[in-house]
Amino acid sequence: MTAPAFPHIDLIEKPPPGSRRADRDFLPTLARGLLVLRAFTQQNERMTLAEVARVVKLPRATVRRCLLTLQALGYVDADGRHFGVSPGVLTLAQAYLSSSALPRVVQPFLERLSDRLGASCSVSILHGDEVVYVARSSRKRLASLHRDVGTHLPAWCTSMGRVLLAELPEPDQQAWLATHNFTRLTPHTITDPAQLSDRLRETRQQGHCLVNQEMEIDLLSLAVPLRTATGRTIAALNTSAQASQTTQAQLLATTLPALQTTAAELRPLLLG
Repeated sequence: MTAPAFPHIDLIEKPPPGSRRADRDFLPTLARGLLVLRAFTQQNERMTLAEVARVVKLPRATVRRCLLTLQALGYVDADGRHFGVSPGVLTLAQAYLSSSALPRVVQPFLERLSDRLGASCSVSILHGDEVVYVARSSRKRLASLHRDVGTHLPAWCTSMGRVLLAELPEPDQQAWLATHNFTRLTPHTITDPAQLSDRLRETRQQGHCLVNQEMEIDLLSLAVPLRTATGRTIAALNTSAQASQTTQAQLLATTLPALQTTAAELRPLLLG
């Protein structure tokens, strides 16, 4: 079983003085419940109480109360000793999708771009340490990819993540790099903060990011920023290809112009 990293667990248990999480309005119980819910992934679809406790690094008694509460609310179901996410959690995602204009605005553009490229295309936003997919074209994706709306991936080793991190103010970007540990996911993964900083600087200057097999072997990923009419970057647009079938030069020559055109078409329609 592959346990996802939860670097913010200490903030839930021991909020730093003066931080927003130290405020009396912050509810650690709610935070722990959401943490337990997030523990269920494609690799950890169904788990025992002990397995969940090990993943989120919380006491079993705490995890038990969280799981039983989530079960009573319809977000978790149980099959004997094993717990899993129920379809009820879709109502949480629907709340965002129905209230945010971004997914609705970009979807038809994604479909047209996907048809033009013959590949699946996605839009994601930066959320903490991760990118979260908020829109995805319906075209069949690469066999190795199963990333639908709601999927979250590490920001530092994905093309969309680097595009979004590159747009952060320099002090915030350097603080982000200084407070994270970078796991080597493939032999190609960049884990040195200084080298990552250089890549983010290049990304900002170029206006796009190409990641070569750092997230997954044989996966090339190309992304560009999505900016509002006022110039603020709010999301990233990307597509992927197999490194065994496409070179980086080919991807930049044939795909980058299409991504940039779509981003330019979307700009007048994006608010903020």
